[in-house]
Amino acid sequence: MSQHTWRKSSRCQEGDACVHISVTGETVLLADCATPDPSAVVSAGRDSFLALIRMLKADNRSRAPLA
Repeated sequence: MSQHTWRKSSRCQEGDACVHISVTGETVLLADCATPDPSAVVSAGRDSFLALIRMLKADNRSRAPLA
């Protein structure tokens, strides 16, 4: 069992099949299940993670709505 506290994405519709995040000091951990296998976790520094979120939000705003 992981020692990290994992939170489910607010964009998840139902179940545990969505992105989970754990913040530890200056590192952000990402996984696609509530109790991730340590070998399947992506880690990033806080600044890098925030840059990724900003880029995704900017890209999302630039896309046309689906019909």
